[in-house]
Amino acid sequence: MLRRSILVAPLAFVLLSTAAMAGPAEDLARSRIQNIAAGDLAKVAADYGAGATLHWVGGPLDGTYSDPEAIKAVWSKFFTAQGSQKPTVAAVSEAANPKGATVTADVAFAGKATVKVRYVLVYRDGKLVDEVWQVNPAAAY
Repeated sequence: MLRRSILVAPLAFVLLSTAAMAGPAEDLARSRIQNIAAGDLAKVAADYGAGATLHWVGGPLDGTYSDPEAIKAVWSKFFTAQGSQKPTVAAVSEAANPKGATVTADVAFAGKATVKVRYVLVYRDGKLVDEVWQVNPAAAY
């Protein structure tokens, strides 16, 4: 019994520590997901760095947007179409090095419709510089 306790305690510590150790880019992405669900255009727009690009793949907003006003217009259309939303994050992962970080998330945004997306965010110096919003209707989450 003592031997089992000795093995289980370190394993539990590792699992709890890993779950609680989201990186800074993952934290930014999770906050962004909440701001998108809330329809907060000001906060969503403020995340972008200079020269940012949004790649919206699929659905009626399909296209590549680099102009800040065009990006705002896309999000405004999405917020209007969806109304109030509840996000469900099925999976999220972060990869980072000193030059930047990439976060990949599978998210379902439930509003007037449920929009499932594979969301890829590239951050440099804490700002979003490249974003892929891949509409993924066949996803099982």
